[in-house]
Amino acid sequence: MSIKNYTGNINNKWDEILQGEFEKEYFIKLNDFLETEYKNKIIYPEKENIFNALKFTPPDNVKVVILGQDPYINQGEAHGLAFSVNDGIKIPPSLRNIYKELNIDIEMNIPQTGNLISWAKQGVLLLNTVLTVESGKSNSHIKKGWEIFTDYIIKYLGERETPTVFILWGKNAHSKEKFITQTTKHLLLKSPHPSPLSVFNGFFGCKHFSQTNKFLHENGLEIIDWDSVNKQENKIK
Repeated sequence: MSIKNYTGNINNKWDEILQGEFEKEYFIKLNDFLETEYKNKIIYPEKENIFNALKFTPPDNVKVVILGQDPYINQGEAHGLAFSVNDGIKIPPSLRNIYKELNIDIEMNIPQTGNLISWAKQGVLLLNTVLTVESGKSNSHIKKGWEIFTDYIIKYLGERETPTVFILWGKNAHSKEKFITQTTKHLLLKSPHPSPLSVFNGFFGCKHFSQTNKFLHENGLEIIDWDSVNKQENKIK
């Protein structure tokens, strides 16, 4: 099935917000590129999961944005939510480090599952700057159009009056800072990527999770139950 069959079928308000983007020349070229890639190579995630971050976190529900780089590059890992993997999949190193920081920050027990859908359902948009990747090749789909698409999403959220926490991990994510314009309304948190290559350069000890909940509480919004990962079993493809 064509990528086009999944654009405009997110099934919430994102369809309306992003309709104009799906019709622009850059996205049409991106679609053509992806059609060729999926036909001739192993690409992650599966087509039907590309927009899962948007499906599980409608725009009016977004309280927190966690912005990563691109999907996991190993078989069975990427399923459309940044840093998340399905139940039963070995927890990747970056997510393991995120869990370690949660333990440091709020003394949360390390989960046995890497499925973060429970965060997404609470209003945490788990978005990568690039939404697809070739198997085994990080950053293989950069500068193909995804960055323009995710720029638009961050710009839309950053211009809202609704107090929102933007958590930017790594240089790819840091590039979106310029689109977060309502700086007096929002909380911007930046650190190195939780990858083992950079985690000791400032990710450990960043306390982004406790800072997020402090901000949400101070703005009259329900805090995120980060420990929800330990409390329920989540299953999506």
